[in-house]
Parts: sequence; C-alpha cells; structure tokens
Amino acid sequence: MHTWLARYRQEGVAGLEDRSHQVHHHPWRIPAQIEELICELWRGHPKWGPRRLVFEMGRRGYGQVTRSTVYRTLVRNGLVEAKWRRRRRKDYRRWERGTAMELWQLDVTASAFVTGGTEVKIVTGIDDHSRFCVLATAAMRATARPVCQAFVDAMGVYGIPGEVLTDNTKVFTGRFHKPGVPVEVLFDKICREKGITHRLTKIHSPTTTGKIERLHQTLQRELLDVHGPFAGIGALQAALDAWREEYNTDRPHQSLGMAFPATRFRPASSPLELRLPAQLAASTRQPKPPPPGPGSLPAQSLPVEAAAPQPDTAAGDGQPAVEVDRVVPPSGNLWIGGRQVWIGPALSGRQITVWVDAISLHVLLDGARIKTLPSRLGTTELVRLTASGARPAGPSPLPTGDGAVIEVDRTVNATGLVSLAGQQVGVGSPLAGQRVTLRMEGPLMAVLGHDGNLLRTMACPIPADRRSRLRGARRARSLPPQPGGPIIVQRVSCRGALMVARQKIHAGMIHAGKTATVICEDTHFRVVIDGDTAALVPRTTTSEVHRYKANATDKRTQARLTQKGQ
Repeated sequence: MHTWLARYRQEGVAGLEDRSHQVHHHPWRIPAQIEELICELWRGHPKWGPRRLVFEMGRRGYGQVTRSTVYRTLVRNGLVEAKWRRRRRKDYRRWERGTAMELWQLDVTASAFVTGGTEVKIVTGIDDHSRFCVLATAAMRATARPVCQAFVDAMGVYGIPGEVLTDNTKVFTGRFHKPGVPVEVLFDKICREKGITHRLTKIHSPTTTGKIERLHQTLQRELLDVHGPFAGIGALQAALDAWREEYNTDRPHQSLGMAFPATRFRPASSPLELRLPAQLAASTRQPKPPPPGPGSLPAQSLPVEAAAPQPDTAAGDGQPAVEVDRVVPPSGNLWIGGRQVWIGPALSGRQITVWVDAISLHVLLDGARIKTLPSRLGTTELVRLTASGARPAGPSPLPTGDGAVIEVDRTVNATGLVSLAGQQVGVGSPLAGQRVTLRMEGPLMAVLGHDGNLLRTMACPIPADRRSRLRGARRARSLPPQPGGPIIVQRVSCRGALMVARQKIHAGMIHAGKTATVICEDTHFRVVIDGDTAALVPRTTTSEVHRYKANATDKRTQARLTQKGQ
C-alpha cells in the first residue's frame, strides 16, 4: 500500500497505472559478449543445434555454457522458434555393438548430381560401434560391381568386419530375385568367401539401419545441398573424401557423448587375405582397366595408398617412365594425358612434377612425393606426352621396400591421431598440433619431434611390405635416433609385484613392502631394490609412463606391510 501511495504523491493518477514486471537485472544471465558469440556461431552454421553449439563454445574456452542456456538465447534473439519436444517412442530399441569392426552398415544413396543434371549414386558404409565412415564412394550406377568394389577397397584399408548389415535391395541380396527362388549375388559371395555374416533388415524397417540413414542426412545437409551440383564425378569424389575426413576426425557426435568417431575406431589388427571373386579379380589383374563407364568404378574412388602399385619396376608395357612439369590451376584439377588428377585448390599456382608410367602416377612437390595413383595411361598416351615435351624420368619416387628404415612426416590432430595408410594411429594427445616424424624399423615405430628427439616408441601398425608405399615415405638416415636416456621411476612392491606402464612386474615376495627403482629401457625393465638388481623383465608394453614417484597410497601400504612383518 505504501508503494502505491508513494507513486501517487510523485506522479499523481498516472503513477497508478500497471507497469511491467520484467526483472531489470538477472544475476544468472550470461554476459552480452557470450550471447553475441552464440548468435554468431548459429548464423554461420544454422544446422547446428544447442548441443553442438555447447561443444563449440567449450572449444573456445566457454565451458560454463549449458544446453538450456544456448536454447533460450536462440529463442530470445528470434533465431529459432520455441517448440515443444516430442516424446520419444517407447517401441524404439537403441542398440550398439561393443567393439569396432564388429559390424558395418552399408547402403546406397542417390542424392548427388553433376553438371547437366546426371544423378550419381554414393555407396556408404559406417562402423556400428564408433560411427566411423569407412567408405563414401561415388558411382554412376549402383550395380553389383562398383558397389562390391567399393566394399572390397574399404576392407583392404581397414580390414574385414565380423558382420555386415544391409537392406534388401538386389545389389546386396538375391533373396527376392524370384518368388521362392533365392540366388547368390556377388555381394553375398564376397561375404561367404571372407567369412562375414551378412544380416538383412526386415521389410519396410529403415530404423534398423538408422545409423547409416542418419549419415545420409548429414551428408545431404553438409555437403550435397551446399556444394552441389558438381563439375564431374572426380570433383564429387574429392569432395566426398574431404568430407569423410572431417566427419571422422573433426565432427563430434551426440550419440558418442560429443566424441569423434576416430577416437573409438580401431582397424583390424591382423587383416585377413582378401580373396576376390572371379568377377572382380579379372579386372583387378589388368594393368590398365577399361575407361570408367556405367558398370565400372571411377578412378578417383580408389584409396590412394591402398591402390598404389608395387614399386617393382620403373616402367610397364615396354614404355619408359616420363616426367612433366605442370602448374596447378585454381580449380585444383590437373589433366595429364586425358587423366584427371585432383591436387586441391590449396596448391593453386604452385609448380609440381608428375612422374608417370603405364603402372603408377606420382605427384611431386619440391622433390617430395605428395600423391600416388594408378596410372590409367597406356603406351599411346605416354608417347603423346613425350612428343609434347615430357622428359625421360629417373627412378621411381617410391622407396624400394627392401626392408630399409622408412620415415614419414605427419601432423598430429587435436585428438592425438595421425593418418597412416587410411587408418588413424594414436601417438598421444600431448603431441596435438605438432609436426612429427614417424620412423618405422622392424616391429617398432619411433615418434620423433621437429628437433629429432625421440618422443615415444610404439608397435608399428603398418606391415613392412606396405611402408614404402605410404604418402611421403622416404629412406631414413643411416644412424638410428638416440634417446635422451632411460626413464627411472619409483614403485613400492605390494606382495612382491609392482606396475609400470600397465605391465605387471614380479620382483618376489621377499621384497614385499620395499621401495623399488625401475629403470625403463626400450626392450626391458630393470628392477633395483636395496642397490641390487632384483629382476630383469622383457618389456611387452608400448604404453607411456605417467607416474614416476611412489604416491601416498604406496607409502601407507609399505608401512602396513612393515608392521605386519614386525
């Protein structure tokens, strides 16, 4: 009552009118600059939802922003409309395999177009556990041969999965070829010969393959709707490769707790031998496949490092190799003897050297090999290149692969992974963003810094016969890297055992409760107790050492064991 009387004394009858009850200052409201940053992120990426925006804000150092705060900010600024959330259907059952390479989902989508309105099919595959996109290959027609060729190429890079889940289209199964007369199609034959369990969805049940259907939606929104139509199938395949790399390594997934698929995907450790059916093996043996047509696989869809030929000869078909210098055009597409080679617009204006024979084609920049492709050029094309100014080439840029020590340079991504032969290899998150040298010798791979210092040693995931075909591979210097010295750690022996780098070492029950000094060599652990060597154990782990001193728990254990001994 006193409030109304005070308003009447100050403003008269006008002071008795109703006023807004809006709070002038809210102590929990985010600052204006953070709200402006959220709006700018959404304007740049309208397809991002509140969870993705929260993840991107965390990348920029604003980890205190929540999903509800981002949603209310977008509604308050009129960027999205407030809507009621639909209740989830209870009859949907979410499922996921426990490990990578246990199940792949495969499908074909038809939403890509090239100049002229021609529709192009895209063969896609995704790992069920990690959501890692194992293949995204463009084909003019989704017939048996290009679809199966894309499937075989993916298995050649990542290994053979245990199971494959597809729908009931005729390219995947002959179950509905004729009523009551099922037949074995080429896809089923490949699965049978490789011991893969082929699982099919129920009729009219697209939710069973929901993961790859969601992949198609992301592909459509982020690539095909934005950049299509494409100049040709080569440009489409180059865009698919770039998008797949970003999808696997730099795009968080809500179903994985905003983790990247590459962090959960692990290729098969010991891939089985790929035995191709006669329909595919016949075309694979030919040094020069037929030109791309409706039923053949485009040249750009072959993985670069997996499809590189064996460096056993420097020329083929009796025609020596030639070299020719070219300047990369602004589009990034280079034509050599009627063959299109994708270099990328990042190297626009740079002069490169193309080394080509009837078997392989290598692209060199400043003397370093940056790309290797199957040649697709015959004797006629090589003679034309020679007549147009190409010079005789020297030896093949590929190392000989005779067991020599191989080095490659790679940049570690934000999650501590590097790319080798189409697979992601973890070298440690502390090295994120650094340029490292990977030295492969025997069963081990050493990670060297920019100054040549040894950072860590791990098991080499690339077989010895494939190391010379890696992108940027070169022979290592004659002297091996010298480590800075062995790592010395301290542990307390509990009941005669201690743990170093995830390897359990038994020193003997007689040393229970004593403090041990462990010298971590490259090939073994040396346990020193009371000045004497108590054990010399071979090193079987590749994990790094993260703890160097005995902590408080170990000291309490030591005191308790000492009291029991007294």
